Amino acid sequence: MTGLPLAPDSGWNGLYLAGEWTDPDDRESIPVENPYTREAIATVPAGTTDDVDRAYEGAAEAQEQWAEQPPQARASVVTGALEFVRDHREEILELLAVESGSTRVKGAAELQTAKGMLQQAASYPFRTDGQHTESTIPGKENVVERRPVGVVGVISPWNFPLHLSMRAVAPAIAAGNAVVLKPASSTPITGGLLLAKLFEEAGVPEGVLSVVPGRGSEIGDAMSDHEIPRVLAFTGSTEIGQRVAANAAGNCALPALELGGNNVHVVTEHADLERAVDGGVFGSFLHQGQACISINRHLVHEELYDDYVGMLTDRAAGLPTGDPTDDETVIGPIIDESQRDQIVEYVETSVDEGATLETGGETVDVEGVDDSLVVEPTVLSDADNDMAAAENEHFGPVAPVIPYSSDEAAIELANDTVHGLSGSVHSEDLAQARRIADGIETGMVHINDQPINDEPHVPFGGMKQSGLGRYNGDSILEELTTTKWISVQRESREYPF
Repeated sequence: MTGLPLAPDSGWNGLYLAGEWTDPDDRESIPVENPYTREAIATVPAGTTDDVDRAYEGAAEAQEQWAEQPPQARASVVTGALEFVRDHREEILELLAVESGSTRVKGAAELQTAKGMLQQAASYPFRTDGQHTESTIPGKENVVERRPVGVVGVISPWNFPLHLSMRAVAPAIAAGNAVVLKPASSTPITGGLLLAKLFEEAGVPEGVLSVVPGRGSEIGDAMSDHEIPRVLAFTGSTEIGQRVAANAAGNCALPALELGGNNVHVVTEHADLERAVDGGVFGSFLHQGQACISINRHLVHEELYDDYVGMLTDRAAGLPTGDPTDDETVIGPIIDESQRDQIVEYVETSVDEGATLETGGETVDVEGVDDSLVVEPTVLSDADNDMAAAENEHFGPVAPVIPYSSDEAAIELANDTVHGLSGSVHSEDLAQARRIADGIETGMVHINDQPINDEPHVPFGGMKQSGLGRYNGDSILEELTTTKWISVQRESREYPF
């Protein structure tokens, strides 16, 4: 699997519908822009509602036969996709850099996680176990079978496009389902068409996977409000996720949602300051802060507050910014103008509200580009929970630092949000760290680390308005399968009438 062209300008101008590459014809086109150079790198067709119908209908037609394949056949396809990813590491890293602005560090981490998802998924065909259970009725045998749900719709985001598409697509296919994938319109290649190529190369049968690039405003409802899919996997904002959930529930389909976050990095008075700052830098600035599980608020005990702000500011000011294809770059571009403008506005508003701008807050000039999307790594001190950059999911390289006085105050501040996705707590007193971690209303919390963690065998998901359900491990396998109870009355049964 080494000869397939994967350059940005190599054959992405099509849709993958029911096992066939479909020409654009008279469909509108979506330009794919390099967010660093602002140059178009490819053009893909904008899928229509008719394309969504065709994809779902093809999936429904192909799924039953796919589910009947022996487990080794389904595992072989997933393993083949994994081999493809390994063989094309450098090409995929380039695509992630020029399409999503991924730096080398972020791209490598995303690729590693996607491979982990494939490795985990390859075991699923052998893990869809049922059970045999006793009956309360004499002479009866109870069998509970676990079966694929049927067709799965996947709507994936632009920030970690390969990983966040793969974590739903690979398990669904492995479990015997067929999949229709709509990638984000900003990243239709690494979030969608790349998966079509790699699974096709791995031998997935026609119809088992379709990829329909398109604008969410035009085909998002068609994807989520369709009668065929039994599960809708969505990653994105809470607002759009609520709409997806309502559409899916209207057809009695299961919404599997990973939504927004407002994650805290709690630094107690007993923290190792250097370790806490190390985690704070990584957790705030990986991929320019464009991660649902990145640090949105730094909550620092007042005894360490000034030292922490000073160290974090020095580290942030020294981070290399620029071209994500440069191995030294840490801070690359924001995905588009609307995201950049929102980030800058949150910073400016927070300063107006009383925060102190320690460093950053502006865009970085890029040679040959009139409208740079690179935002300086930014630290705001004297912040509080009600400031714009803290109360909103800013999704950028911004670190508001908020002081607190007690463990109870830290927990109260941490929970003062509608979100509950991830978080972290630093203390060399592990009992203290655990008390705080237990008190934070979040689906994931990491002690003496930072919030950006995702392991393919560990449940991943949030509380409150950060989502429904869990990805990874047995959790996603349960969501992508359903149980069927079959009983056999082995002996004659006496009835009351």
